[in-house]
Amino acid sequence: MSILGFIKKELIEIIKWTDDSRDTLSYRWPDDDRQIKNGAQLIVRESQMVQFVAAGQYADLFGPGKHTLSTRNIPVLSTILGWKYGFESPFKCDVYYLNTRLFTGNKWGTSNPVMMRDPDFGVVRLRAFGTYDFRIVDPPKFLKEVAGTDQNFRLDEFADTMRSRIVSVFTEALAKAGVPALDVAMRYSELGQALLPIINPAMSGKYGIEITSFVLENVSVPPEVEQAIDKRSSIGVIGNLNDYVKYQMGHGMGEGGEGAAAAAVPAQMAVGFGIAQEMMRGMQSNAPAAPAAAPPPLPVADAAPALDVLTPEQAAQALSVSVEDVMAAIAAGDLKARKIGNATRIARSALEAFLHG
Repeated sequence: MSILGFIKKELIEIIKWTDDSRDTLSYRWPDDDRQIKNGAQLIVRESQMVQFVAAGQYADLFGPGKHTLSTRNIPVLSTILGWKYGFESPFKCDVYYLNTRLFTGNKWGTSNPVMMRDPDFGVVRLRAFGTYDFRIVDPPKFLKEVAGTDQNFRLDEFADTMRSRIVSVFTEALAKAGVPALDVAMRYSELGQALLPIINPAMSGKYGIEITSFVLENVSVPPEVEQAIDKRSSIGVIGNLNDYVKYQMGHGMGEGGEGAAAAAVPAQMAVGFGIAQEMMRGMQSNAPAAPAAAPPPLPVADAAPALDVLTPEQAAQALSVSVEDVMAAIAAGDLKARKIGNATRIARSALEAFLHG
């Protein structure tokens, strides 16, 4: 090999890089300890940027296109290397390619529940996950804070850092928004857009990247809160409780068997209450005329008015039903009663109000 061929082999004349992956963020072009020739060609493709680093300092930055490396095209590098009047000899420099395309579909999620104060449920724990898209917008800062001198810096090396940072910002933003847990599902898109202005200043200022899209896919609550939400939904679906009970009674009677027997208990109680009401009315109509009332006695100071109350046994006897049926009506809230110590008392007025529906 001739001396000219040897020298030509030791000098770099063309610098270019074709990305054959989908997850490379930055790539240090391998120079194999060779020097860059004066007037060498630098090829930067679309969605790429090239950062020169000389003597440990960030020098010139090149965008897409074909560039001839001369004093005019690398003014910062010329200053660093002390080329006051231009350069003619080869030089040594690190060349970093950065991928500025949009990296889409990156997943994020809360590894631990996020504590927040909810107007409906008090303090609740939420879990959330979704996706985000980002691109590199400040190559020097990205190289300095993230990639460093890595030969081939890939997305998976940065995923954990991004995830923890996004979760931290998401938690803070959700707490400030004060959106109830029941309404979060209706505001996925709104929350994602609202979080971008909060996330981007932190991401671009620290890592030199920009979040272009932030998607909130799901927010979940603990199982006990889910059960409370289900119960509240069930009550809303039932609507009028009286109509629901009537429907259950008719449905149970139509099915027969144990369901019919269970459904017939409220009906039997209602029939018994009706019979008792009729008997009370008959007794009042057949009763002998009362003698002329005597003049009312003088009122006694602090005399308490007499209370007309019944025990559950007396109410069951008057209604021709079992004591268990009376207690079931009280437990269901249909028949009003008072618990005094271990005793249960029912006002006759409450019994009559129950009979009248």
